[in-house]
Amino acid sequence: MAFLVVLDSMTPAERVAFVLHDVFGYPFAEVAEITGRTPAACRQLASSARRRVSTTRTSATLPNWPSSASQRANIVRDFKAAWQAKDIAALIGLLDPDATAVADSGGLALSFLDPIKGAEQIARGWIEIANRTPGPMTLLERTVNGQPGLAAEQDGVVVTVFAFDVVDDRIRHIWVIRNPEKLRPWTMN
Repeated sequence: MAFLVVLDSMTPAERVAFVLHDVFGYPFAEVAEITGRTPAACRQLASSARRRVSTTRTSATLPNWPSSASQRANIVRDFKAAWQAKDIAALIGLLDPDATAVADSGGLALSFLDPIKGAEQIARGWIEIANRTPGPMTLLERTVNGQPGLAAEQDGVVVTVFAFDVVDDRIRHIWVIRNPEKLRPWTMN
């Protein structure tokens, strides 16, 4: 998931050059043919993309998180409780004012298309999700990408996974995975 976030921060040209060269091993001459740029320009784009990856790795290791894993888990647990209670004020209080929520459905599940920005907008969106969910949904506290997260089950099947980035005791980012292909490992447990 972190890799997807880094890819999203790249320009489209950087993303293409990086993925084709660094991930799939295409020579820069072929990347240049595909993109309609020179090999030198493609080298520069891939280099810029690598710097973004490196910068993200560095910033992810900074001590931004609350001091303990149990504090992060408590924040996610409080978010779960506020969501289930449909307590918009509590949700807003747990979210960073500039929080963002991003969903990945792969076009295979119902989801919001654009990122949701701002604590109040996210809180209202989550209340709307709670109001529109067909049938009973069970929220389970799970470890997602090594951090406290949530898995939503309907009829015993995981239909959504939520990953959280907690910074300074507030939720700064929420990544929502609804793509059934990406949820396959969760449904095998």
